[in-house]
Amino acid sequence: MGYGVVLAAMMVCSAGALAGQPTVKKPVAKAPAKAAPSKPVELSPAITSPTDTLTSKFDVAGIPVILRRVSANNVVAANLYLLGGTRQLTARTQGIETLLLEASERGTAKYPRDVLRTKMAQLGSAIGVGANADWTTISLRATTTGLDSTWAILADRVMAPRLDPAEVELVREQFVTATRQRKDSPDALLDYLADSIAFSGHPYALDPTGTEESLTSTNTSALKSYHASQFVTSRMMLVVVGNVSRTKVEKLVRETLGRMPKGNYVWTLPDPPAELPSAYVVEKRTLPTNYLQGYFHGPKATSKDYPALRLACAVLSGRLFAEVRGRRNLTYSVNAPFVERAFSLGGLYVTTTQPDEVLTIMQQQIASLREGTITNDGLDRLVQQFIVTYFLDNETNADQANMLARAELYQGDFRRAAQFVDELRAVTPAQIQQAARTYMNRVRWAYVGDPSKVTPARMLRF
Repeated sequence: MGYGVVLAAMMVCSAGALAGQPTVKKPVAKAPAKAAPSKPVELSPAITSPTDTLTSKFDVAGIPVILRRVSANNVVAANLYLLGGTRQLTARTQGIETLLLEASERGTAKYPRDVLRTKMAQLGSAIGVGANADWTTISLRATTTGLDSTWAILADRVMAPRLDPAEVELVREQFVTATRQRKDSPDALLDYLADSIAFSGHPYALDPTGTEESLTSTNTSALKSYHASQFVTSRMMLVVVGNVSRTKVEKLVRETLGRMPKGNYVWTLPDPPAELPSAYVVEKRTLPTNYLQGYFHGPKATSKDYPALRLACAVLSGRLFAEVRGRRNLTYSVNAPFVERAFSLGGLYVTTTQPDEVLTIMQQQIASLREGTITNDGLDRLVQQFIVTYFLDNETNADQANMLARAELYQGDFRRAAQFVDELRAVTPAQIQQAARTYMNRVRWAYVGDPSKVTPARMLRF
């Protein structure tokens, strides 16, 4: 959520070194004109890592490209990132970028809907769309032999979506239905409410996949206007992992996306969220159990506190599992997630019939983490499990592409991805304690369930 998506699993699994094996809470939510023959273009200088000679970064027609050569398989993963995420949106345009890219699957200038789908089925390739707070991704997975044809379809979806009103309406209705169904899933509703209250007044509070109100008001004209102004190369970054040459990637990009308008977008990390006091939002539901999730703001991705808080959340997660589920039998799911963004989030999650009792235990465990330190041996075991999980979760080309993108955009250099293990090993027990003291406060809660079962004052003590 991939490096970011997998973090919750990594943290809880790692915490098993300290306390049992927890249950992980799943994280919640098309033709360019034919080019005339041109003179060969000189390749721009590439940046390579001294410890990773297979990965390089270069520029193609103003689009930054990161390429990792992997010859162990014949699968190519290519992720095109449209940068900015929720900072490109307003309350009225939430979901517009994702809707536009999904609607492009129903036909482009070069590939009518049925032709596009038939071609994709013949290739056995996949093109997917994903959105998060900092960017939207359209990605392909193809074999080396099917790369050219799959890329042509992806590029045409980005460059020339047909956006037929009838087709757009079908996709829009699917989106609206999905947002309505979110209210029927306690976890999905909880995630939405918790994220909104955690970032009140910040662009992160907007939903990149849209709300019922914003999607209902989005029409074909709005999509076309957004495409004309926002689909520019200055918002793009491409990461490719697979058995493909730089020359091939240069040619594919230059003859397609490289012909789009440049625009004047400049990627920067977002402004830090405001330091808000503890707060809560309650959504009444008649359910067999109650759902509680709180978030506290963490450091930015470039901070030395980032890996320390990641490990602090893992330690807390293990302790909560041992106490809340193992000893007290108050839940089947409890953890302390770490959410990776340009500005991180730490959190507390539980589903329980006795939220007040669990809140007291959570407060006690945070106090224990602030006041004491874990042993060096315990930390070593925790870090080692992180490392094992890290390598397992970055085996696929797609996961490696996401990892490289996060390092480049969040930390300013794709080579930082290779330093992940060293950064974890450098964290000390004292730094974990300090991270708990610094960040595990001002928790902003979302609660879905029976309001009579939770005492608001208990949530405000954090």
